[in-house]
Order: sequence, then C-alpha cells, then structure tokens
Amino acid sequence: MAAAVAAGLLLAAAGGACVYLASPHQRLAARAWPARPARAAGALLWAAALVALLQALLPLTAVLVLATWAMLAFTLLPYLGAGRTLRGGGR
Repeated sequence: MAAAVAAGLLLAAAGGACVYLASPHQRLAARAWPARPARAAGALLWAAALVALLQALLPLTAVLVLATWAMLAFTLLPYLGAGRTLRGGGR
C-alpha cells in the first residue's frame, strides 16, 4: 500500500516536471523541452500516477492527492528555477 502511494507520488512529480520543463518560460533547464512530447509524457506519467494511487486509496482521495501534488510541483518548480538563476547557474 505505501509502495503504491510512493510510486504514485514519484510518477506525479515526474509528470509535473515534464510539463513544467516544456514551458518556454521555465528556468531549470538551459532551454525548454519540445512541447508536445514533454506534455504527452507528463500526461502519461500523471495517468500512471493515478493508476498507482488508485491501488492504495479511494478514487476521490487518489484524484485529490494527484491534484494537490501537481499544484505543489507547479508551485515549487518555478522557485527552484529562480533560485538557480539567482545563484548564477541560469541564463
């Protein structure tokens, strides 16, 4: 049960990173990833995360955990990129 939740959270984080890195305004990578493939990979990772979360949680709980985790990723990743830029590692 805990392994399914951990796998779901890792897959959701990877999906959020793929979608974020496809943005032209991201600051984590030197340049944005190709938009369509990265967004498709992110969507597939989110779908896999939902399947993993559904193994351990009730359906509504799994959907809300996935949505909350995506919001967390979309909040933290821009700050990580800004921190990288301020330290001189960015553009």
